[in-house]
Amino acid sequence: MQTDEQGVLRPAVCMESAMDCADVLVIGSGFAGLSAAIEAAQAGASVLVLEKMRAPGGNSIISDGGIAAPGTTYQLDAGIEDSPELMYADMLTAGEGLNFPELVKIITEGALDAFLWTRDDLGVHYLNRVDIFGGHSVARCYTPEGVSGAALIKALLARLKQLSVPICLGAYVETLLQDESGRVIGVQYLEGYQHGQPMPHSKKVILARKAVIVAAGGFGSDVWFRKAQDPRLDDHLMSTNKPSATAEILKTCMGIGANPVQLSRIQLGAWASPDETGFGAGPLFGDYVVFPYGILVDPATGGRFTSELSDRRVLAEALLRQKHPVIGIADAAAVKREGWDLSKAIAKGVVKTFGSWEKLAEHYQIDPAALQKSVARFNEMVRRGLDEDYHKPILKEASPLEVPPFYGMRLWPKVHHTMGGIQVDTSARVIHRDQYPIPGLFAAGEVTGGIHGACRLGSCAITECLVMGRIAGKRAASA
Repeated sequence: MQTDEQGVLRPAVCMESAMDCADVLVIGSGFAGLSAAIEAAQAGASVLVLEKMRAPGGNSIISDGGIAAPGTTYQLDAGIEDSPELMYADMLTAGEGLNFPELVKIITEGALDAFLWTRDDLGVHYLNRVDIFGGHSVARCYTPEGVSGAALIKALLARLKQLSVPICLGAYVETLLQDESGRVIGVQYLEGYQHGQPMPHSKKVILARKAVIVAAGGFGSDVWFRKAQDPRLDDHLMSTNKPSATAEILKTCMGIGANPVQLSRIQLGAWASPDETGFGAGPLFGDYVVFPYGILVDPATGGRFTSELSDRRVLAEALLRQKHPVIGIADAAAVKREGWDLSKAIAKGVVKTFGSWEKLAEHYQIDPAALQKSVARFNEMVRRGLDEDYHKPILKEASPLEVPPFYGMRLWPKVHHTMGGIQVDTSARVIHRDQYPIPGLFAAGEVTGGIHGACRLGSCAITECLVMGRIAGKRAASA
């Protein structure tokens, strides 16, 4: 079988050389799918990965690559006390108790091992820092060099190449095949699929001797399906996802009885900018600088309206109540403290710099006196270490906003993550609506539901994908 330098079967090659049978079939080549494929192969199974797009990585490759884990040396060096139990409590609090506790326990107890696997085994290089995002009670989030999920995807692909696991691109799975007993025994897919082009006519069947693993991601770009779950999420809201993040595999699983869980729980990224498409460069400023150290103001009033370190659901809902984009503001000291390279966002004009508060107010059409009052009030509370207005945690590294240049960005939520999906158990088995495992079918990652409940905390998605993906691979190999 011919592959390119990454061990990936290109569509034209798939048409001639695709396997007729493998022990384990994996649908999707993001963090969860690739992790599952690695573990299944290392357990001795023959594995084939099916990816509908013309390149591997899915939404994972465009993420910032951040992963959450408790008990790391980064935390110890920073004097941060953390534990799986504390991370568990944080996830349930953000999830408003809608999470499946047994799944959250698996994630939080496996988080450290998953992080060390990527760093020590796969060789991913992380920045020497630990960050906090809204809803986490302590800093426990780690970002790879380059601030991109591509670093982890490349490491996963390299390991698959070592294991001689092929990835077939342009493979649009349309049917899960079952035998008379209801066991999933393979898939039917369309060859040569290309997003945005007419559907291909060539169909192939591949059988799975042991199991099929669904790791097809979420449906954030599927406007019709997401609107059916939450009517507010129509095409007036952009998405951070790739256009290929659609619901067809989720619906296919539901079609054979997989139980849908909390499909209406769809997360909006409050750190996004309406001045760019997709995920963009702005979230680096919004999530890492404005939320922990800066302020959000409503340009119509010049005032703050929420805690900038609220969890993602609370923050996105607060922005939507303003009914128009808001302005995220920080000063040069906050930008320097965080140490991020904002040059791309500045070059795109998404993040702008100003020599004075008056210039910033003029540009965003904010009443300058109202803005000065809001900044002065916030600075006073930072000096006291207590936000009496919105109870934002004042971090010990925080300082008043007073060092020019001052940075500003328009923020408005984008559809980011779908917490709902098909139900799985702690072995990553897909659960039928009548509450029994569907034989031969496993799932991991954003296509599943029940882990995050009402709100996913920042950096917990990659943790989930790695932990559950690895479990799915190991279990499928022994099915």
